[in-house]
Amino acid sequence: MKSSQRQSDLAALSPDQLNDELLNLKKEQFNLRFQGATGQLENVARVREVRRDIARVRTLQRQKTLKSAQA
Repeated sequence: MKSSQRQSDLAALSPDQLNDELLNLKKEQFNLRFQGATGQLENVARVREVRRDIARVRTLQRQKTLKSAQA
């Protein structure tokens, strides 16, 4: 998925849905690290994608928090 598509999809989510998405991404990141440590990781690029998706979710959470604080 392209990052611009991913960004727009995530922006439409509510804060609770963003928290759920972040939790899922953190679990996936843990599993990928575990696979890498045991030598079973096939798609090494996925680690980078997940890390960036986590950053996207956190950025959107912060933006929504600041926007609600301003209003």
